Amino acid sequence: MQRITLPRPDDWHLHLRDGAMLRAVLPETARHFARAIVMPNLVPPVVTLDDALAYRDRILAALPEGMSFQPLMTLYLTEGTDPADVERAAASGLVKAVKLYPAGATTNSQSGVRDLTRVMPVLETMARIGLPLCTHGEVTDPQVDIFDREAVFIDTVLAPLRRRLPELRVVMEHITTEEGVAYAAGGGENLAATITTHHLIINRNHILAGGIRPHYYCLPVAKREKHRLALRRAATSGNPRYFLGTDSAPHVDALKEHACGCAGCFTATNTLSLLAHVFEEEGALDRLEGFTSRHGPAFYRLPVNAGTIALEKRAEPCTWPEKIHAEPGPVTVFNPGFPVHWHVLP
Repeated sequence: MQRITLPRPDDWHLHLRDGAMLRAVLPETARHFARAIVMPNLVPPVVTLDDALAYRDRILAALPEGMSFQPLMTLYLTEGTDPADVERAAASGLVKAVKLYPAGATTNSQSGVRDLTRVMPVLETMARIGLPLCTHGEVTDPQVDIFDREAVFIDTVLAPLRRRLPELRVVMEHITTEEGVAYAAGGGENLAATITTHHLIINRNHILAGGIRPHYYCLPVAKREKHRLALRRAATSGNPRYFLGTDSAPHVDALKEHACGCAGCFTATNTLSLLAHVFEEEGALDRLEGFTSRHGPAFYRLPVNAGTIALEKRAEPCTWPEKIHAEPGPVTVFNPGFPVHWHVLP
């Protein structure tokens, strides 16, 4: 197969930031993706419907002329979130999910949840109205090894929550482990999981072996090779429980390469080419459409996009910018470390 045509894909987990950074990185997503679930972890976070309306307007104002893109907004769950406001947000059609960040789990998560019992009225409302909960699935207990935090979250937080509220619709975002793959597969119709591009390509050796490579550092951190292979099997399986959420997360180089560097890989620029490469390696190019364009809309109860996008395999490898130049500083584009021959056609 030398050419693929897909319904225009969606990104079900995206960081756009705000201000000058938003203006710099938004075109990288809008070039290929019709819609994206936009993360709410700004400073201050997007907590209310009014916050989401204002952020949506800033995103659309930053969209270059001639590009089309629909931001699907989310609310940041805090222990002060008002269930009535969440219900209004869902009814507006603007807000498609609420995001659970355990406090301290990742970038700008300090306003997140420390005690799940304090947000149960919100979660009960969401279960009643069918609004999905997107989870950053890691515990933050310092006694738990960073490579075990996803598995412990499933056992101690997610599974008990879903037993208490089985009707709650949950997306396990950016799963990174065999345990995450298995739990999502067996979780029934109210559970799904996103998988990132970079977790299909790197394991923890890429970050640590032969020197620390900060542009591969992300949270949840990449795990052992056996987990990467489990993610590849899941993504390419055709199972509708799994779909694309890039977790593309821009940070300026100065903060990535800092003594206490920021977590995140910026993959918006080259995700589709990289995914075609991965799916071809797995003998599953015929399943790429489901992963990028069909499974996510089905779970979020949205139509598949009407437009299409095509990729072509060529002898010469793809090229893309090493960095995106933003006013706050350069942002390094994820480098897979191997040549990629699937070109996205204009």
